[in-house]
Amino acid sequence: MRALLSLLAALGFAAPLCAAEKPNIVFLTCEDISPNLGCYGDPDAITPNLDKFAKEGARFTRAFSHAPVCAPSRSGIITGQYPTAMGSHHMRSKLVKTPPLFTDYLRNAGYTVCWPTAGGGGIGKTDFNFDVPKGWVDVTEDWTKKPEVLKAPFFAVYNITVTHESQARATKAQYAKNTVRLKPAERRDPAKVKLPPYYPDTMPVRDCVATYHDNITAMDYIAGDVLKLLDDRKLTENTLVVFYGDHGWGLSRGKRWPYDSGLRVPFMVRWPGKIKPGSVRDDLVCFLDLAPTVLSLAGAEVPAHMQGRVMLGEKTQPAPAFVFGARDRMDETYDRIRTVRGDRYRYVRNFEPDLPYFQYINYMDEMPIMREWRRLAFEGKLNETQKLFMSRTKPKEELYDLETDPYEINNIANAESALIQKTRKEMSNALDKWIKDTRDLGEVPEKELIKRGIVKDVLSTEYDARIKLHPKTSPVP
Repeated sequence: MRALLSLLAALGFAAPLCAAEKPNIVFLTCEDISPNLGCYGDPDAITPNLDKFAKEGARFTRAFSHAPVCAPSRSGIITGQYPTAMGSHHMRSKLVKTPPLFTDYLRNAGYTVCWPTAGGGGIGKTDFNFDVPKGWVDVTEDWTKKPEVLKAPFFAVYNITVTHESQARATKAQYAKNTVRLKPAERRDPAKVKLPPYYPDTMPVRDCVATYHDNITAMDYIAGDVLKLLDDRKLTENTLVVFYGDHGWGLSRGKRWPYDSGLRVPFMVRWPGKIKPGSVRDDLVCFLDLAPTVLSLAGAEVPAHMQGRVMLGEKTQPAPAFVFGARDRMDETYDRIRTVRGDRYRYVRNFEPDLPYFQYINYMDEMPIMREWRRLAFEGKLNETQKLFMSRTKPKEELYDLETDPYEINNIANAESALIQKTRKEMSNALDKWIKDTRDLGEVPEKELIKRGIVKDVLSTEYDARIKLHPKTSPVP
């Protein structure tokens, strides 16, 4: 056998991993947060468990979702493909057929897949914009309450929902329930939290931002519980743990918008003996990298249709110059935006420049921040920075220098600088190539996708009334 393995190695074939060599893999995830953790330098963050986790592994500073909203983001994670390439890019649509999932390949590689879906709760959320088939995983129970189901090698998911957008505007009773473990000193004073300069400075806005941070601390407690369980079960040493949020923060102009506020995520990995503790990585990482990376580490072949890269392990591939993102219909309101992010600059192309940024979206406008923003806009009480996102129209192109303008306020797409114009053209050309290479379905009308049998018709059912109510309008001054 050794002679055969040596011959295979000499011919360039990797020897398959035996079960004992395969790492266990855990995705510890949460929802609707930007890198607002202590280890990322946020002054309002109280996250001791995740800060400790960062010291034990690697922290990525330039990690991004490919979509600024949950279901399209998850559809890309579970498949390793851009939602725009499959047809799952509209928020609240549904593919007719379930695409191949990376968990299928993991199971074929001998992994026990634990995805807690019993009861339909958050700990194993399957909000993919498509249905999952029966029997697609091995374990559907909450493995943290029944850890004996973790048969090595295993892949397990634990998703924490307390940070979801809805909880930043939770009732007082729900807030008390969410944050019951917080000590008095861990509760933020709304008057002292840092606001982005594009927000109006009112107490309802401050209260949402403070609650958002409190919820992150509550999430940190739960993350600590899961990590302690792995320690107690003596699973830490041979387990790769990946922590991330599914897209940027769930507050206004974050979630749903393809800027750093909506696409940049906290992303950390720990793998004792394999990843240097306390390391920091600045290379560009996209969620589509998760599927090929996991399969590579599991000793499985990475399917050719996957569109990310292997970012960990012996088969790590070179970092890209750019990562890409897309925003399409959000619930009942249509728009189409594409974006390119490099190390320093973000380029944005608005395919519907005649539509305002903040079209009315029923669910989005339940956020007190949105209500305050619109109210003050009508009353003429916004400053020039706060007015930007209440504009009646959008520029066709946007370009931001994240080094000097981290909040993406100063659009330099039309600047006279030769360097800026060279950068804009390079990123614009990269976007054109990406649209062509990935066969972006965003330019195909959704009703045509329905006719082609790619997606189901949710337009004439769930959202038809709201689409008729708000076809292409926005209640802004």
